[in-house]
Amino acid sequence: MPIFEYKCEKCGEEFEKLVYGSQTVKCPKCGSENVVKKFSVFGMSGVEHQTSSGCSSCSKGSCSSCK
Repeated sequence: MPIFEYKCEKCGEEFEKLVYGSQTVKCPKCGSENVVKKFSVFGMSGVEHQTSSGCSSCSKGSCSSCK
């Protein structure tokens, strides 16, 4: 069950919510259902992107095993 970040369009409150399936999300401050899901980069923090250097043994792109 993922936790999403939301912002209330009515009062501006920013909050996190554990969401089950198609559960309706309401602002905890004013009760409005007029909320938008924020873009979160939490899950991508510290992730290395693989390069297409032809090296299949690691993601660094240049190491002794790539030569």
